[in-house]
Amino acid sequence: MIKVSDQAKAKAIQLMTEDGFNPAEDYIRVGVKSGGCSGLEYVLGFDNQKADTDQIFEDNDVKIVVEKKSILYLAGTILEYSGGLNGKGFVFNNPNASRTCGCGESFSL
Repeated sequence: MIKVSDQAKAKAIQLMTEDGFNPAEDYIRVGVKSGGCSGLEYVLGFDNQKADTDQIFEDNDVKIVVEKKSILYLAGTILEYSGGLNGKGFVFNNPNASRTCGCGESFSL
């Protein structure tokens, strides 16, 4: 469903730990909502709760929780992390996006 690169895994574990989450048990919550300059924007955060409308995936030893309504938009996406001076932070490489905005934080199908 959603793949996690090694760089994204390392940064997620670091940030989760700093925020008081347990990377072995808690989740990265990924989703999509209306907004952004291309119509849809990505949502990313940490969570330790799972709702009935959520689905859990695991890749590269990282647990990801996605609300069911976002799954179709995110199928096949790779979560990456780009650091450094020109880095963008977490980056979604989404094969379903037909158009993305310049900053890469929103997309359309």
